[in-house]
Amino acid sequence: MSEPSERDAAKLLRFTTRGIVPNDRVQLWEGHNARALIPLDIRTLDDRPMHAEETNLHLPSVRIASVYGTSQVVERSEGFIEANPTGVIAIFFATEGDAFFFHRGGHISIKPGQAIVYDADRPFLRGFNHGFRELVLTVPKASYTGLVGGKGPELPAVFDFSPGGGQGEQTLARLIQATLADIANGRPQPLSRAGAGELALPSVEEELLGLVQLVLGEARGAETGLIAAARNHIELNITDRGLGPAQVAAAVGISERQLGRIFAAADTTVGRYILGRRLELAHRALTSGDQDSVAVSEIGRRFGFASPSHFSRTFRERYQLTPLQSRKEAQRRRLQG
Repeated sequence: MSEPSERDAAKLLRFTTRGIVPNDRVQLWEGHNARALIPLDIRTLDDRPMHAEETNLHLPSVRIASVYGTSQVVERSEGFIEANPTGVIAIFFATEGDAFFFHRGGHISIKPGQAIVYDADRPFLRGFNHGFRELVLTVPKASYTGLVGGKGPELPAVFDFSPGGGQGEQTLARLIQATLADIANGRPQPLSRAGAGELALPSVEEELLGLVQLVLGEARGAETGLIAAARNHIELNITDRGLGPAQVAAAVGISERQLGRIFAAADTTVGRYILGRRLELAHRALTSGDQDSVAVSEIGRRFGFASPSHFSRTFRERYQLTPLQSRKEAQRRRLQG
């Protein structure tokens, strides 16, 4: 059942059909979605009891969700929309299971790794013949229009967020998934995160909206989305010794000069940010205790440092201890309890 909690001005809700009498599941599933995401008319496709789970996070203006369900059809007909308007644009990211999407203009088949963007107040029917998992983002129409303007695609629109898709598309899906996972697992992710690699980071909501602008509008002016996509590429390639401004700029589809301007506006440089993240990850590896059997020099190599001397010097400048001293100090604290 729903379990709301407040954390960093965000509202977390959860739903599961576990423990619910089978005959009541569809009705309660509809009720949760009406409160937490989008009101839907839901029907099962066979006689087996329906199973469903959902984790929702309400931010000041946008909502995100992680959804699991068995075979079912969800619909918003013209009459249903009139009784249950939403005022949102919805983006559904298929992560497991095929889906079909019917709208007035035709139908679309959606496979894992694809996302569909649609106006939730236009009639549609979505169906899942087998089990499915998906991520969902809803954005108020006024905010969406302000972000994409006249450059937005005709809806419904489909984009690829698989490893073969664009960096912005991949980052948008990963940000939704990581944010929900962190909060649901008891690791609060502040809505205003500070300081990784000396970069003043925007809120999760700002990043989500910036990425929507980058993916569905124009890259020009989408600085928040571009910096989020750049950070995502850096995180995924942090062990690559060749990682630098040229590679990051190419990955997000802008010039190296433009990337430099965006990072400069956040009071840092691409190189300084990469170094900061490498140091943070190396520090975590050295002090967590999980990698005490790994040589200090190997830790440095794993996180992309060109030499042990460079790793030791920059680490000491950041933490006032050498990597080995930092490890021994962490071990001493653990022994003392």
